[in-house]
Amino acid sequence: MQIDLKKEQRASLARPRHRYSLAAKLFFLMMDLVTGRKTTQAKAKLIEMLASIPYRSWEIRQYTRLTRMYKDRDKVALAEGIMEWGREAQDNEYWHLVVINEKMKEDGVRDPWYLFPLIPCFMVTGYVIMTRIMVVLNIRRAFLFNAEVEDHAAHVYAKFVEDNPGLEDQRVDNPLVGEYGDFESWADVFRRIGLDERDHMNNSFVLCGKPEHVVKYEGMPDLPRV
Repeated sequence: MQIDLKKEQRASLARPRHRYSLAAKLFFLMMDLVTGRKTTQAKAKLIEMLASIPYRSWEIRQYTRLTRMYKDRDKVALAEGIMEWGREAQDNEYWHLVVINEKMKEDGVRDPWYLFPLIPCFMVTGYVIMTRIMVVLNIRRAFLFNAEVEDHAAHVYAKFVEDNPGLEDQRVDNPLVGEYGDFESWADVFRRIGLDERDHMNNSFVLCGKPEHVVKYEGMPDLPRV
């Protein structure tokens, strides 16, 4: 089924943001302090460098559970389901990073200071430690935090497209981006990234036990069973 990306972008812009926790607000504030409040391609690139980390932390945690609870087939099935979806999400976030990097190369946009090795390395290491602690202490809270982050990202990309109307006229002829999807314009590429983030948000809400916050739309993928 063909998804109306413009319709879903408008829906994201119209939808109120989730009521974020203090931890999420502090995380977003830290990103703004480093990159500035305005969303740029470079800021989106940094976001995507961090985006796959929670899913890897979940996967490591689930492998531990598989070893400890291998006799309980229900818990094994749940752990395997989380791992399977987490791997898909990791791959998807990686493609976001690749696509945004290709756009920056196409536009001749150089990496700003916060994308030079030391800063991303520091942020990635800190985020890895944070997410691994969260999954050990309270994995449902880890899922909820990720839902908050993905909700924020969905809104950020919708607003980015709105603030950059010139993207509508920029054709996509990059074969690497073509592996991510078939798009007529760069506006649609960023709309699709934003919709991917909504899908990640939805799945995270289901896993944390808050399915009432799922934002449904026509053509959305199946939600995980818990």
